[in-house]
Amino acid sequence: MHRLAPEAKVAGVVGFVVVVALTPATALWAFGVHALALAGVIATARLRPGFVASRAAVVVPFIAFAAFVPFVASGERTEVLGVAVSAEGLVAARTILLKAVLGTTTSVVLAATTEVPAIMAGLARLKVPAPITTIATFMVRYLEVLAGELRRMRTAMAARGHNPRWLWQARPIAASAGALFVRSYERGERVHAAMLARGFDGTMPVIHPRRATAAEWAGAAVLPAVAGLATLAAVVTT
Repeated sequence: MHRLAPEAKVAGVVGFVVVVALTPATALWAFGVHALALAGVIATARLRPGFVASRAAVVVPFIAFAAFVPFVASGERTEVLGVAVSAEGLVAARTILLKAVLGTTTSVVLAATTEVPAIMAGLARLKVPAPITTIATFMVRYLEVLAGELRRMRTAMAARGHNPRWLWQARPIAASAGALFVRSYERGERVHAAMLARGFDGTMPVIHPRRATAAEWAGAAVLPAVAGLATLAAVVTT
């Protein structure tokens, strides 16, 4: 998994996520096959389950609203622990949870086995437009720089008696956010001018050019292929 060409891994991940999204909501066994196939990839990559689970937990706040779907959805009602809920809403909530967890876990596996520059290089080899990959590369590169700048501004605010945790401190917080935007914009202009002076032509140079072999494409296709067969069988039998 770690040695596969990035474009093969990215294509495999996208294919798997698309297959999971197309899986019928009622085919629970198909979701089980997807989970087992993904668990096999995690084991092959020698990633610790706790490591993957802790990073996949980031999706929890985004799927929390799924818990409210059975209460607000219409249709036939059923009882769960003495509470009347929508049967269709239960199915929808379960499907949202399964698909979100599988998709997020897949992204965690990709990020854990592939460096960000390699992912961007793989996207470029998959013919993703250069402006998109270039913007994403710089976003990842300078995100930590901007976070450090924000921490220094927060420290300066606290040293001057401002407490950013309280609502009445919204004005200095807004002023700091505006100053950070201006600084980041000016930094971007300076970086862009420096790159143009060094011959930048709109695309990032590739230091170690490498193309995926047929064996690597075949290896990356195993996960979406297994998931695709399970989804196809679920669609046929539904």
